Amino acid sequence: MRERFYRFMQGRYGNDRFNQFLMIVALVCLVISFFGPNVFYLFALAAIIYSYFRMFSRRIYARSAENQWYLKMEGRVRGFFAGGRKELSQRRNYHIYKCPNCKQKIRIPRGHGKIEVRCPKCNTCFIRRS
Repeated sequence: MRERFYRFMQGRYGNDRFNQFLMIVALVCLVISFFGPNVFYLFALAAIIYSYFRMFSRRIYARSAENQWYLKMEGRVRGFFAGGRKELSQRRNYHIYKCPNCKQKIRIPRGHGKIEVRCPKCNTCFIRRS
C-alpha cells in the first residue's frame, strides 16, 4: 500500500508551507462556522479543495512559484512584527528618530537634552530632544 501511494505521488508536487497555511486557515474557518455564519464553511471547503489540488498537481514549477510568493509575503509579515518588537525593546534606553530628508532611522541615547543629530546616510543635521 505504501509503495502504491509512493508511485502515485511520483511527479506530483506534494506538501509545502503554503499548503500547511491553507489547511490551518481551513481548520480555523471550520471552527468559526460552528459558532458563526455558514459562509466560513464555504471558505474552509474552498481552502481544502485548493490545498489538495496543489498537493496532487503535476505542474511543479507553477506550485513552486506560488509557494515562493507565499514565503515572500510571510517573510514580510514576520519582518514587520520582528522589527516592531526590536524597536519596542530599545525604547527604554533610546529615542528612535527618522531623518527628515532620507527617512533613515537614527537611534539616539536618552537623557542628553536637546542635541543636534547628524544623519549618517545623508549628513543632514536636525535638532531633537534626547
